[in-house]
Amino acid sequence: MKCPFCGESDTQVVDSRASDDGASIRRRRRCAACDRRFSTVESSELRLPQVVKGNGQRQDFDRDKLRTAFARALHKRPVPAEQVDVAIAGVVQDLLASGEREVLSRDIGERVMAALHRLDKVAYVRFASVYRSFKDVNDFRQVIDDL
Repeated sequence: MKCPFCGESDTQVVDSRASDDGASIRRRRRCAACDRRFSTVESSELRLPQVVKGNGQRQDFDRDKLRTAFARALHKRPVPAEQVDVAIAGVVQDLLASGEREVLSRDIGERVMAALHRLDKVAYVRFASVYRSFKDVNDFRQVIDDL
């Protein structure tokens, strides 16, 4: 770590403390050259995989799109926001835990469907109807029979 005052790269950690939530570490450092002290904050950088769309196009994972998908499916449904947040966090955590650099949008859709199936059956059917491009009533009937 370079000293912000003199640019020397030889610094020493004097004190380390974890943040309240444990997600980062605050370190107090001392420069060996100018003897001045400064603080740094370290946190882990988790990189979500790239999303590969059906047409082969790649784009960065967008948590807002995931939230929008849940919101549309759960529109006017009696599901608390906390449960939705937990479900979204679960999908994101699954993607991080997979360790993959790329994930198919279809796989994300399947994870969303699984989460909606646990949260609310009506929302699950709504999402499935759009996600699987239902053509007629028989498609709805089959999903409902599977429930």
